Order: sequence, then C-alpha cells, then structure tokens
Amino acid sequence: MTEAAHSAPFNEPRLIVDPGLSARVAAIAEPVLEQLGYRLVRVRVTGNDGCTVQIMAERPDGTMLIEDCEAASRALSPVLDATDPVDRAYRLELSSPGLDRPLVRRSDFVRYANNIAKIEMNVPAHGRKRFRGMLLGVEGDSARVQRDDAKPGEPVDVLLPIEDMAEAKLVLTDALIAEALRRGKQTERQQREARLEPDALATADDNVPLKRSNNPAGASRHPNRFQRASGKDRHRAQHEGE
Repeated sequence: MTEAAHSAPFNEPRLIVDPGLSARVAAIAEPVLEQLGYRLVRVRVTGNDGCTVQIMAERPDGTMLIEDCEAASRALSPVLDATDPVDRAYRLELSSPGLDRPLVRRSDFVRYANNIAKIEMNVPAHGRKRFRGMLLGVEGDSARVQRDDAKPGEPVDVLLPIEDMAEAKLVLTDALIAEALRRGKQTERQQREARLEPDALATADDNVPLKRSNNPAGASRHPNRFQRASGKDRHRAQHEGE
C-alpha cells in the first residue's frame, strides 16, 4: 500500500458513481455508513432472488469483516425501510469488496497500482470505451494504464479520466492472490500477537476477507456478505458468511 493511500481522507468522494435507483439508495446509505466509520464502495439493485439491493462497503484501510457487514446491515435496514427507495420487497445484502474489487475513488487507483484492471468508459477515450491493462497510478484525476489489449497502431500507455469511467475493477490474477495470501499471513501473525498482548491493536489486511474459520489467512475472491430482507418481506431474511 502506498503512502498516498494511507493519507487519503475518510470522506474522499467516489468518482465512479451508481446510476438510477442505485444512486437513490447510495444517497441514503452513504451518510449512515460514514457514521459507522465505513466508506461506500458501490450499490447495485438487481433482479436476483426477486430483488436484491447489494451495498458494498469497506473501512478506509480496505478491510470489511463479516461483523462489519452485520453492523452496517443493522444500521441501514431501518433507514431504508423508513425512506422506502425501492417500491417492492427486496433482499438487502451488505458485502466487502473482495479481491477483484471495484475501483471508485482516486486513492483506489493509487493503492492498487501495479495490478491488472478492466475499465469501461462512459465517454470514449482514444477512440474506444473498453480498456484492460496494468494500473500505473494517477495523474491528477486520471488513471494511467499500460494496456495489454492494444491493437497495432493504438496507444499502449493511456491516461483515462476517472470521472468518465462507468466501471473499473481489478482482474483476479495469480499475483493478486499471492499478495493477498501474504498479507493474510501477516494479519494472522498480528492477531496472534494481539492475543498475547491484550493492549495491542490487531489490524486487518486490506481487501483480504477474514472469515470465522480455522483458516483466517485464506484469501478468497468472494466478499464477506450479510443478507436480510426488507421490512416488506422480513421472513425471507438470511444470514450468510460463516
């Protein structure tokens, strides 16, 4: 992780935002999450299981454990029931970003430099909308990408305005998994030391889901997740992630 990512402000705005109904849910969810110390990553409203409202969140250091998902769900559920942004019964799903995570803030492109990303633009850049390649950091509010999908005659090294992106996400690679496992082992050591020294503070790794299991260092592309039903359909609540 870079120093720039460490120094990113808590209330740093998302430059890649949600459209339509997802944007209305995000406007309600974001201040609630911020009060709990979390940052909103993404909202998606899908037709899965009838209707699912997926809210992806994280701590500023990139962590989000199942206990965090549970706490966020308990706080958000009554607020969403009261404001009623979705006009039908839905399943509320709180999740962590996972390894192949979305990139939505400027600091995300700094923190995850030297990883492969896929980017889709709202506004064409260099004559196209889709790009894939190595993130090389940021310049101003643009991400520099070294493309691995460039055709003959196309630029390989490009600057893409982050605010013009529809979506950007990491690509799951062996290098990304290896780094996650390395950081997971480091976190496990920190947790063991914290148990031996009660006054010590155990810190979790960025973007490595730590599940309540016998393998806390195990990395997974799948995020921690907590689900519950909306107030219109509470009997469908389901708890996942253990």
